[in-house]
Amino acid sequence: MELRQVEHFLAVVEHGSFTAAARATRIVQSALSTSIRNLERELGTALFERTTRRVTVSEAGQAFLPRARRVVAESTAAVEAVRAVAGLHRGRVAIGMIQWLGPVDLPAELSRFHRRYPEIQINVLNAPVSELLDRLRNGTLDLAYLAMDGPLPDDLAGRPVFDEDLLLIMPPEHRLAGQRRVRWAELDDEQFVDFAEGATVTGIVRRVSAQLGLNRRMVGQVTQLDLQLALVRNGLGVAIVQGTLAASAHGIAVAELIEPRVHWQVSLTSRSPGPVNPAAVALLDHLAGRDPWGASDPSTTAVGLR
Repeated sequence: MELRQVEHFLAVVEHGSFTAAARATRIVQSALSTSIRNLERELGTALFERTTRRVTVSEAGQAFLPRARRVVAESTAAVEAVRAVAGLHRGRVAIGMIQWLGPVDLPAELSRFHRRYPEIQINVLNAPVSELLDRLRNGTLDLAYLAMDGPLPDDLAGRPVFDEDLLLIMPPEHRLAGQRRVRWAELDDEQFVDFAEGATVTGIVRRVSAQLGLNRRMVGQVTQLDLQLALVRNGLGVAIVQGTLAASAHGIAVAELIEPRVHWQVSLTSRSPGPVNPAAVALLDHLAGRDPWGASDPSTTAVGLR
C-alpha cells in the first residue's frame, strides 16, 4: 500500500467524486481511478460503491476511513518534523473554531503569526463542537477553540483562554427589560430564540432549565449569531448568550442571570499530550505562550453553575 493511494482514497471521500478528486489532487482521472483500483485489489475489497450517478463509500471503505486519515496525518507530521529543522520555512497548520470567540481576535493573531512564518499555510475551519472534536481526533485539525459543557475529554489537552457569564438578552419592550438582574425562575413559560442544535450554549441552557424545572417555549432556532440577535431585537423572543456577545449587540435589553449564575468557557485544545506538527506547535506557542498546557486554576476548568 502506498501513501499516495491512501491520499487518493481520502480525496474521493472528501470531494464525493473521482472527477473532483482528480482535479483537487492535480492528476488525470484515469490515473486516480487506477490508483484506487490497485488499493482495492491489495485490500481485497471495494472501498466505493459506484453507480452512473454517484460514488458512495462502501462499508469496508467506512472501516478503512479513520485509519487512512491517521496514516496521512502521521505522514504529514513526519514531513513537518523534517521541515522544522529548516526553521519552519514551510509547513501547514489547521485550526478550528466555534462561531463566537469573545475577546479572542483570531484573525489578528493569525495575521501576526503569518508575518513571522510567511511560508506556513494556515487552514481555518468554523464548525460545531462535535465536528471539531472529530477532526481533532482524526488528525485533520491540529488545534481548536472549543467550548464544552464540562471538562475536556481525556484524549484532549488544553486550557481555558477565557471565561464569562451567560446573560439574558430581550427585546427593548420586554416585560423584564428594565431589570438589571433576572432570576431564572422568572423565565418560566418564556418564548426563546435558541442557537443551533448541538451548540454548547444551547446544551447549557437546556441543562440548567431542566434542573430548575423551567418550561421554555422555543419559537425559533438559528445557526448564525447575528440572526439570533436580530430576531430578539425584533421581538420574537428572548435568548441566553455569552456576555461579550451581549455587549456587542445594539438595540437589545441585557440583564444578568442569577439564581444561579451560569458561565461559559472556551479552551484552546489539541490531541493529548499536544500537537506533533511543528507548525502547530509554533502556532500554539504564539496563541497561548510557553507551557500552554500547564496547570490552570481548578475553579475554571469546567463550564457550569457558580
